Amino acid sequence: MHVRDAVEADAAALATIADTPTEAMRSVIHDRTVYVALDDSPADPGEEETDPDDVLGFLSFDARDGTVHVTQFGGARDVCARLLEEPLRFASSEAMGVELLVLDGEDEMREAAESAGFHRVGTGPRFEGEQTTRYRLEAP
Repeated sequence: MHVRDAVEADAAALATIADTPTEAMRSVIHDRTVYVALDDSPADPGEEETDPDDVLGFLSFDARDGTVHVTQFGGARDVCARLLEEPLRFASSEAMGVELLVLDGEDEMREAAESAGFHRVGTGPRFEGEQTTRYRLEAP
């Protein structure tokens, strides 16, 4: 697995995975910190669009009010665990806590968050009618 910063050429592939419009994902890539996990074959981002079949998962985050907020993430448990290392590294260097939301029923994402040290802190907002759970990891 290869993890790198997402680039605009990744927008369509990530939009397919996240089931969002490509333009919305392009905005996320420009407005937040976004990492993409790829199978081992693609080495570096190129000029051509990323093939969705090469994407194993992705994660986006931003920082505000003294907290790093993971805004989107997904993939298999091991992919999510690897992607979570990125905002945790940033948060550690800035002495910030980290929060994320997991849709109820997304067991692999929940397991990845819990194995990274996140603790359940309550319910989160509903997204498209589905309940979420809020997780937090305090600053070191």
